[in-house]
Amino acid sequence: MKGVDDISQDLGLMRVEDLTPEDDEGNMEYKWCLVNPSRERFMQLVTQMNFRLLEGQGEAIYQVGVEDDGRLRGLDPDALEASLHSLKRMASELKAETTVICETAGREGKCAEVLVRQTPESIEDYHDLRVAVAGNVDSGKSTLVGVLTGCGTLDNGRGCARSQMFTHKHELESGRTSCVSQQIMGFSPCGEVINYTGVRTLSWKDVIDKASKVVTFFDLAGHERYLKTTLFGLTAHAPDYCMLLVGANMGVLRMTKEHLSIALALKVPVFVVVTKVDIAPDHVREQTIQQIVKLFKASRKMPVIIKSEAQVPMAAKNMANDRVVPIFYVSNVTGEGLGNLRSFLNLIPGRQHWAECKNEPTEFRIDETFTVQGVGTVVAGTVASGSISAGQWLWLGPDSNGKFLKVQIKSLHYKRVPVKRVVAGQAGALAIKKIKRCSVRKGMVLLDLSMRAGAVWSFQAEVVILYHGTTIKEGYQPIVHCVTVRQAAKVLGMETEVIRTGDRARVTFRFMYYPEYVKEGSRFIFREGRTKGIGKITKILDTT
Repeated sequence: MKGVDDISQDLGLMRVEDLTPEDDEGNMEYKWCLVNPSRERFMQLVTQMNFRLLEGQGEAIYQVGVEDDGRLRGLDPDALEASLHSLKRMASELKAETTVICETAGREGKCAEVLVRQTPESIEDYHDLRVAVAGNVDSGKSTLVGVLTGCGTLDNGRGCARSQMFTHKHELESGRTSCVSQQIMGFSPCGEVINYTGVRTLSWKDVIDKASKVVTFFDLAGHERYLKTTLFGLTAHAPDYCMLLVGANMGVLRMTKEHLSIALALKVPVFVVVTKVDIAPDHVREQTIQQIVKLFKASRKMPVIIKSEAQVPMAAKNMANDRVVPIFYVSNVTGEGLGNLRSFLNLIPGRQHWAECKNEPTEFRIDETFTVQGVGTVVAGTVASGSISAGQWLWLGPDSNGKFLKVQIKSLHYKRVPVKRVVAGQAGALAIKKIKRCSVRKGMVLLDLSMRAGAVWSFQAEVVILYHGTTIKEGYQPIVHCVTVRQAAKVLGMETEVIRTGDRARVTFRFMYYPEYVKEGSRFIFREGRTKGIGKITKILDTT
């Protein structure tokens, strides 16, 4: 059996092997030679690049020097330079920029992997990547996010970087996160980090104005007491990826396994960051790595330690198949490994394709409510489909009776920037006219007036029990987490008399207190103490 280092070396060596044949779909294009194309051929190439950019939500990867069958043929230095110049001209026609990620050896010369990134024309065109930050308490989650999204300075070893992440006074006093906080990191079309001025921390507006790709970090709570908050962050915010942090001096602890099991159950791809490598003795760090490798191999994943920047592009490319788990070593005090992590975040593609949802009827899932003086009630959440504009009328509900109320949107914010419209895939804050905050709660939705709004009391689902100490019978009452919905539900019936750990069954649930807005096909997690299970709604039974 291969060790971790062997697997890591294999990933690096894959750069000199032939690629898989070109796929007609997706955002990757193979081109052997692009030297001096004719005008007609040039326009065809621009049209082709536009298609690849649309497939990649504003990003495309070009393999120059590679045949359509994936063979690394290569080019001589002059031909490669001329091909890259043609690629740059093609990109400029589409208001995009090119960046050479890496060069590799081919059979007849060199090949180049090039990132093509479009400059967004409006705020609706931003490539927004969502990353949930999970891990055990004191593993350095808030500190790492603070360093990545700050002005470019490192942590002082005493919690300087994490202070900007905290929302409440008790978080500053204890140094522990108790709620889901957000920060953003912007990349330019060339892959440079917008945030890093070296002088002051930029406002979100400054980052948005200059960036073409934005990474939004959701800093989750690590303490067991706040597990329900962490679970809500992973289900409600629709993350593309989960960044799992493990302290090199602490090892894999119970809450690390808990967070990992939730991410895997929700089918969110995971990459690992081992922090505090500057203070961990070598034998302790090696023991931690062995624990991580064993944990992921048990989950049928392939852990790969990223030791050099040459391995980063291949690791980012393989994240989409949810098979490879990259592992990064970092220190927030010395800066070790942070460059590789930033390059990785710059290259990983978005996992969810929102473009096809923009023309559907509006659906906005509420995950936070608050009151702003002089504005009134404000709700925050994610646009699951369609778009929302200022002045638009929508259905708000369901309330405790399962009813929907017609409301009007007063104003909108996206990433703390006032906007006229938010579209599918964007998280926004909406001010609602003439509605009290007490009338709105997490889990409610805003729906298009053309939709038949209905609330659900009971539903049938296919479930798998991940862990339970004894057996589950009719009458069992777990907490159901389904997107932004979080409520206790009672088991009304099962196809078997009892179910235990590892069992699959068809189960009927009924919400305990008020109806919710859930849909067929939605995945959910239910828990009660250490009991955990996952399910998928197969049938809606009782609606209002």
